[in-house]
Amino acid sequence: MSAIPHIGVTPAPEPPYDDEKSPAERPTPQVDGALALDALVWGPPGAIPDERKLRHLGQALAEVLSGRRPPETIADKLTGRAYRELVRAGRMIHANRPPFAKSLHVKEPRDGAVEMCVLVYCGDRNHVLAARLERRGVQWLCTDFETA
Repeated sequence: MSAIPHIGVTPAPEPPYDDEKSPAERPTPQVDGALALDALVWGPPGAIPDERKLRHLGQALAEVLSGRRPPETIADKLTGRAYRELVRAGRMIHANRPPFAKSLHVKEPRDGAVEMCVLVYCGDRNHVLAARLERRGVQWLCTDFETA
């Protein structure tokens, strides 16, 4: 009887998960015709979000409320209750063109809370979108929104 040669098998290392990769290595999410929010970082812990980033959040909310963006793409920017309300609300902005968040008004009613109102251009009829953000630990989350 001849000896069977021993074959050594070295397991290949498992590739890193997306959250283990550096930001440059992470795949870019595909959101057709909508603002990508991966870069929407509020800045230093505790800092109030700047107006440009608040406008981007308003734009993303308008895109969800017009049916042009899936709500899960901004789930990490909302509290659980606000996210459930966004999903339940469905399409509230009826537009014959993609919405465009333009004029923004921001106020800070108290430390740790920001309220914003943004005018959303939608073609024939414009809408107003209001949102409240509150600091939760080191991040800001949208806790409530409404549109008219």
